[in-house]
Amino acid sequence: MLEELRKLDSHPTAVELFEIVRTRLPNISLGTVYRNLDLLVQSGEARRLEFSGAKARFDGKPGHHYHIRCVRCRRVDDVHDLPPGFAVGQVRQLSGYEVLGCRLEFFGICPECKTRVGAVRDEPTGENENSGGKESTCAAPSAVGDGGGDVGAGS
Repeated sequence: MLEELRKLDSHPTAVELFEIVRTRLPNISLGTVYRNLDLLVQSGEARRLEFSGAKARFDGKPGHHYHIRCVRCRRVDDVHDLPPGFAVGQVRQLSGYEVLGCRLEFFGICPECKTRVGAVRDEPTGENENSGGKESTCAAPSAVGDGGGDVGAGS
């Protein structure tokens, strides 16, 4: 199952991974997939991505990277080349907190959706309640969510 998960860039849900794995292991059950995903997450071999308002997805590439989610089609992609904890020092300085980590979620409209339907600026998505239902900058409180890029303070 881990082998199949690592082949994918799509960050599948448990059900999507079950459908893929079932082609190689026809007798596997969905419950087995869920249990094994839990074990893989606990061991650090995979990551559970829990974006606001969406089904959990799984990432078989545990190295540090952030994620971006399309608000139209729910596609999830990796964002590389941002340094781990790139804003931790600023947050520590501004808040006085000793930052232990963070989860950062980026969201937007993927290239395919922009091409297919055309991007509309300030389109209501419900992502940011503090801006009247319209998209805002990454400084908005809703930009900090679940499952983006987990960063420890020592990173």
